[in-house]
Amino acid sequence: MRQRFDAILFDCDGVLVDSEPTTIGVLTTMLCEIGADIGFEETMQRFMGKTVREEVADIEALIGGPIPAHWYPDFLVRRDQALAQSVEAVPGIGAVLDAAVASGFAHAVASGADRGKMRITLGRTGLLDRLQPHIYGSDQVERSKPHPDVYLLAARSLQVPPARCLVIEDSATGTRAGVAAGATVLGYCAHTDPRSLLAAGASLVFDDMARLARLIAG
Repeated sequence: MRQRFDAILFDCDGVLVDSEPTTIGVLTTMLCEIGADIGFEETMQRFMGKTVREEVADIEALIGGPIPAHWYPDFLVRRDQALAQSVEAVPGIGAVLDAAVASGFAHAVASGADRGKMRITLGRTGLLDRLQPHIYGSDQVERSKPHPDVYLLAARSLQVPPARCLVIEDSATGTRAGVAAGATVLGYCAHTDPRSLLAAGASLVFDDMARLARLIAG
């Protein structure tokens, strides 16, 4: 693998930190509070890997009217409070980062989340110092995933052509972003239907970070 790629670009939520259940739980509760008839699984299917602030039209269709002015700022506060209390690192991700360093891969985070959220999640899990300064989020680009912008930004910052980058993703939205950037995408499917990742363009899927660590080391 080292002969084919020079850098590894990691999504954050669901790949580095196990934040999706917490975020989706808060989002489900708050959607129901404004009139949506939606459960956790449907919320996960509709919004996982996406930026909530860019899904206003979808949310308003769910509730049959405009979102209250305070709703999105309140969502950010409640989401961040929940993450600060409960988020954990994805099992085995430390060994993956060790393997990347030992094998000489440049690496970066390229997330659909904003950097403020990542400071909370990566900080709580002890990963922030390991990944700085190459942490890039949706607040730095014009278009978020499934557009390739954040992956192109990360590759450019590492001075590595996208075709020489390996992307690690756990959502179909993010997988499409990595493919659109011209990178090779590996799909982490511990909590995602592997068929959706393959359909979005993932080259292979895996459900255990130990397998990824072996691939990188090899």
